[in-house]
Amino acid sequence: MQEKVVVTGLGIISAIGLSTDETVKSLLSGVSGVGRISHLDTIHTEIPCAEVQMSDDELRKSLLISADEVITRTSLLGIAAVKEAMRYASLNPDRKLRIGFISGTTVGGMEKSEAYYTDFISNDNHKEYIDAHDCGACTEKIADYFNCFGYVSTISTACSSAANAIILGSELIKNDILDVVVAGGTECLTKFHLNGFNTLMILDSRPCRPFDDSRAGLNLGEGAGYLVLESASVARQRKAEVICTVSGYGNACDAYHQTASSPEGKGAVLAITEALAMASLDPCQVDYINAHGTGTGNNDMSEAQALVTVFGDKLPPFSSTKPFTGHTTSAAGGIESVISILALRHGFLPNNLNFETPMKDLPVVPLTAVNSKVSLKHVLSNSFGFGGNNSTIIFSRQ
Repeated sequence: MQEKVVVTGLGIISAIGLSTDETVKSLLSGVSGVGRISHLDTIHTEIPCAEVQMSDDELRKSLLISADEVITRTSLLGIAAVKEAMRYASLNPDRKLRIGFISGTTVGGMEKSEAYYTDFISNDNHKEYIDAHDCGACTEKIADYFNCFGYVSTISTACSSAANAIILGSELIKNDILDVVVAGGTECLTKFHLNGFNTLMILDSRPCRPFDDSRAGLNLGEGAGYLVLESASVARQRKAEVICTVSGYGNACDAYHQTASSPEGKGAVLAITEALAMASLDPCQVDYINAHGTGTGNNDMSEAQALVTVFGDKLPPFSSTKPFTGHTTSAAGGIESVISILALRHGFLPNNLNFETPMKDLPVVPLTAVNSKVSLKHVLSNSFGFGGNNSTIIFSRQ
């Protein structure tokens, strides 16, 4: 019989907070992190984004990383979130435990490559950032900071990366390959993000409005979110507090389009139903859905269709929290898993900011006000990526 996978630690940093406590306060008070760009060096300051309100220098100082160490913002954000998650779980380096680190990211250290590109081609200044460019280098940098991981891997599946990192970590624990896994994702804003999504014409010039009939695109964000996963037996041995279980998950690819989801939400339906089957849950037992909900025309209609297909007329309360954090791309699955678990733990339902008018073709209505006094047992989080890579995770109270 496979081991049950439990969550014992949470770590998060985003535009709405530098910790789990700050994140809960922002969610309960309805404070969005979407605003004017202040840290990313870009001419497109008119495009609203959700930035972590700390400079690289401030992040270095808070993490006791020297000013001359070669490190990128993606790694700095990841270290901050992993540090909180490990502290939350009282996880100290223990050579007797098989501890792994799996991080989802895509652009890696590209923000430094962009800043020093002309130096790379004209002289040797800042050439050290060439080696810090790729996503794997960012994962290694985070792992080196803690020096306790015997297994290190990077997942890069666009916006489902962090969710897939959590799924892989759970599989490694279930199959007795690792005892503990810190899993999630990190991503910083880059010109590549901003200009690329702008070229796709899916950025909103106003705060995003997922599932609203007037939705006009997404707001980009940055940040990191990680979970400490471990087998139930190891958690008992460590006398660690168990927050919840990873009761089910699913991953499916509909291969419909390079960037768009299928109109019927076929991949999403497969991922959700697979997660429900693993958790041995009927759809009616899900208490809350943290939707992928980007605010784009295609994504929201496709996901809404998938939810209606699976849940019918008994659709649970659902919302997208991207109007709070922005779309943090590869980190989204980690950040939104942390938010889902915080909702489960503290008994509240995050609202879908900025929603006013239901979609004409499929008038599903997300949560329009935060509910802070609810009892939740099962919460479901969706993360969908380019290429039709769809992932769903269910977190449950024991």
